[in-house]
Amino acid sequence: MTDLDFAEETLATLRERYPRFHRYAYAFLLDALHTVIGGMREPRHISGEELVLGVRDLAMDRYGPMAKTVLAHWGIHSTEDLGEVVFALVEIGVLVKQEEDRPEDFEGLFDFAEVFERDYPWSAVS
Repeated sequence: MTDLDFAEETLATLRERYPRFHRYAYAFLLDALHTVIGGMREPRHISGEELVLGVRDLAMDRYGPMAKTVLAHWGIHSTEDLGEVVFALVEIGVLVKQEEDRPEDFEGLFDFAEVFERDYPWSAVS
């Protein structure tokens, strides 16, 4: 099995078990995880909050004022949804968790409307 076959099979499994999230939701979260870990001096386990903030930053960098719309299209409307994506990836063995990691770690970390709309740094848009 090639890496591409494995990725396609993994995404198919995720979509079958968790149909409310688009396949890009999983890929984007993994990109954000890679970005967060890549910015560290030494690799270590990251918290739910660190990952969520990484998703926020990457979404704003990639999609600008459309970040909230793009994430919503993928089924992500809240930080709790990001937790569901993470734990779906844990369940199928793509990610691992530590004993203290819980879905509640992702609850209410920020409001999407606030961060992606009201508080969006419009002065940064060229």
